[in-house]
Amino acid sequence: MAFPLLAFASTFFFFSTFQGTTQFSTSQPNDSQLVSHISLPPEILPNNPLSPTSSPSEPATVFSVLSYGAVGDGEADDTPAFKMAWDIACSQTQPALLVAPAGYRFVVQPTVLAGPCQTSLLFQIDGTIMAPDGPRSWPNYSNKRQWLVFYNVTGMTVQGDGVVDGRGHKWWDLPCKPHKGIHGTATVAPSSCDSPVAIRFFMSSNLTVQGLKVQNSPQFHFRLDHCQNVVVRMLNIHSPSLSPNTDGIHIENSNNIIVHSSLISNGDDCISIGAGSYNVHIRNITCSPSHGISIGSLGFRNSGACVSNITVSDCFIHHSQNGVRIKTWQGGYGSVSQVKFHNIWMEGVRNPVIIDQYYCLSKNCSNQTSGVYIHDVSYSNIRGTYDVRSPPMHLACSDSVPCTDLELSDIVLFPGADHGGVAEKNPFCWNAYGGNQTLIVPPVSCLIGGSPDLIMDLKEDLC
Repeated sequence: MAFPLLAFASTFFFFSTFQGTTQFSTSQPNDSQLVSHISLPPEILPNNPLSPTSSPSEPATVFSVLSYGAVGDGEADDTPAFKMAWDIACSQTQPALLVAPAGYRFVVQPTVLAGPCQTSLLFQIDGTIMAPDGPRSWPNYSNKRQWLVFYNVTGMTVQGDGVVDGRGHKWWDLPCKPHKGIHGTATVAPSSCDSPVAIRFFMSSNLTVQGLKVQNSPQFHFRLDHCQNVVVRMLNIHSPSLSPNTDGIHIENSNNIIVHSSLISNGDDCISIGAGSYNVHIRNITCSPSHGISIGSLGFRNSGACVSNITVSDCFIHHSQNGVRIKTWQGGYGSVSQVKFHNIWMEGVRNPVIIDQYYCLSKNCSNQTSGVYIHDVSYSNIRGTYDVRSPPMHLACSDSVPCTDLELSDIVLFPGADHGGVAEKNPFCWNAYGGNQTLIVPPVSCLIGGSPDLIMDLKEDLC
């Protein structure tokens, strides 16, 4: 009788997340503003999460890419048609609907779709948009770091039942750090290491992205960079589990971001939060498999990093390398603060709870005398099973800048299936200050109480 009850509660939880309207706030939400406390994994998304297009309040003029010369046969270059349709729709003074219709496969070269637009623009993607087929098909005039870029756009919605296909298979074998390719071989010269992000939103605001399937990106699937007031929801992001550096959604230098109700399966972080991000709220995400939900990496090459007011709640992380993670390089500076990981369900996760301030992609990284200061981080209602090859909690803080005010409560993690190695059952801590608010399973006795004297010397205006 336990299984029907679980399914019912999970379904109730999933649909309850859609109630009400989305509001942005520049302050940290209190507990009453978060989704209600349920220690169950969220429901997998339905195949067609969107009902018919949610249109602007005024009738919109329709601009189909077919009307501007797109062929959609999976071979012809449809870039000029997309650019022309975008430019005309963007210039309208009344609401505009740009459509890539169902039943067509559009090949689009690296393209910047630039604003500002004169109207509220709805981009409806119901067909398939395809990138050039690998590095050798990439145009020489374009850099290899991005494919589809939305730049300086305000008040736009991108949605649909279609597919955005990065066709990343030929990129994944490039011998770039931090990976060597999923087959361990190189297909092009080492000088050609850059791989493009599939979709980048740059210096844009008041955006909604919903309903799409994005697959097989050469690198990150989505990147939000210098954006604000963005809602991302009901996405299906997929690439193979061994595809390198294929983060699902990467957020950096952005604020007032909500990501929810999406399914992400990929070869790197499900969601990653980079430097300069604050007021980022993530909920009801299913990661399976992936590298989990991460803050970082931060402090690369002695750089500064400021991240604050981050909430991750009501998520299911399944057979992934990491669960919830904060990762920084030695030698950086700045801080990570006001972070809440709440109501996370783990299943077969190797590192369910991890702080790694010794992040390094080689064996030659040495300790340094500076580090990003991690403080005011809470972990609550985290449950499930972990891969016994690693400790269930790994809190490895900087030698020079300890983590402080780490708060653990209602954490229950049991060993999963034995993989043949020696089971790691005890949590690991290093220079980590904080406390347990409730009984923790397995018990965490390695946290240090109080605050170190060194922290008193840190400037409060690090960020």
